[in-house]
Amino acid sequence: MNRSQNIAILGATGSIGLNTLDVAARHPQRFRIFALSANERIDALAELCLRHKPRFAVVALAAQADALGSRLGAGVTEILIGQAGLEQISAHPEVDCVMAAIVGAAGLAPTLAAARAGKKLLLANKEALVMAGPIFMEAVRTHHATLLPIDSEHNAIFQCLPNFLSGDLDGHGVRRVLLTASGGPFRELALERLQSVTPDEACAHPNWVMGRKISVDSATMMNKALEIIEAHWLFGATPEQIQVVIHPQSVVHSMVEYADGSVIAQLGNPDMRTPIAHALAYPERIEAGVGSLDLSGIGRLDFAPPDYARFPALRLGYRALKEGGTSPATLNAANEVAVAAFLERRLPFLAITAVIEAVMNDSCPRPLATLHDVLDADAAARRNAALQIDAMAAKV
Repeated sequence: MNRSQNIAILGATGSIGLNTLDVAARHPQRFRIFALSANERIDALAELCLRHKPRFAVVALAAQADALGSRLGAGVTEILIGQAGLEQISAHPEVDCVMAAIVGAAGLAPTLAAARAGKKLLLANKEALVMAGPIFMEAVRTHHATLLPIDSEHNAIFQCLPNFLSGDLDGHGVRRVLLTASGGPFRELALERLQSVTPDEACAHPNWVMGRKISVDSATMMNKALEIIEAHWLFGATPEQIQVVIHPQSVVHSMVEYADGSVIAQLGNPDMRTPIAHALAYPERIEAGVGSLDLSGIGRLDFAPPDYARFPALRLGYRALKEGGTSPATLNAANEVAVAAFLERRLPFLAITAVIEAVMNDSCPRPLATLHDVLDADAAARRNAALQIDAMAAKV
């Protein structure tokens, strides 16, 4: 490598952002932290800026910029504000690689800006692709961006598809992809107990350390529903070519079945530094700080079909993919509102998917032609979800 890569990390204080910084710090000659962003954790962002000395730091509000500036003082880091700041660092001509790790719909605009700037784009923000799949992929193709998945499942599929950067599965002799899912903390919990589970219980994932919103998505398996849609856009897979398999050990991160009957799996310890390191150095391999997999210590690997009665979100994911158009954006927006209400203890756990389904039933999917279409569908779904939640609260 002739020079180090300049990296912009969108969502630097979250688990993906921190793991990216950990991997990059192990290879200071290969990677330079050029820009960091955070939404709320300004003290944490200040510490990261003092340690990594990025050219830019982005915060959401002017008051946060003042607070960060007082912590950093006069130095090498310029502070930017809001969406404009995020889009500026995503498309900056000196940035080689963008880690898109902002959770939810908030990450759509800067992630799309990185694609339109032709960047090497490490996609941890699955919602951007779910919401605006055709627009996003057109931007990747038109501007010759390199799109590398960071979700452990999609990164695993990518690793099982040598030399795959675009196209569809049929063209690579693939029969289907198998997305593994741990089943989350409620895989074996009695169904009657699900109504009363708490946010803390839902966020106690047995295998992965994640943020609270993503942890709830894992508990409902909405994360897998979104990943079904993501797999469609990343790999040109039809709904029939995407199968979800429950795998509680989280050792096999996903599998690809070929036309000749061969199945290739990617295995590893449940540590997000593995897919991050794979994408950062692609097509090379580098040390990630992840320990060796001890298969004899694990002893067994279990697989089972998903229980759609326990995890109705999976059915909604397939439905949104088949309906197409604005339906995935509606699914995602309603989920974000419902999960926020659950975390605030305004909505019981089982009502999360009930709210989403009600919003989808009220919506008529429309074609996606522009980003405006996506944002309109997102806003409408959020308004409807809020009304559904208020109506449910009034009945209690």
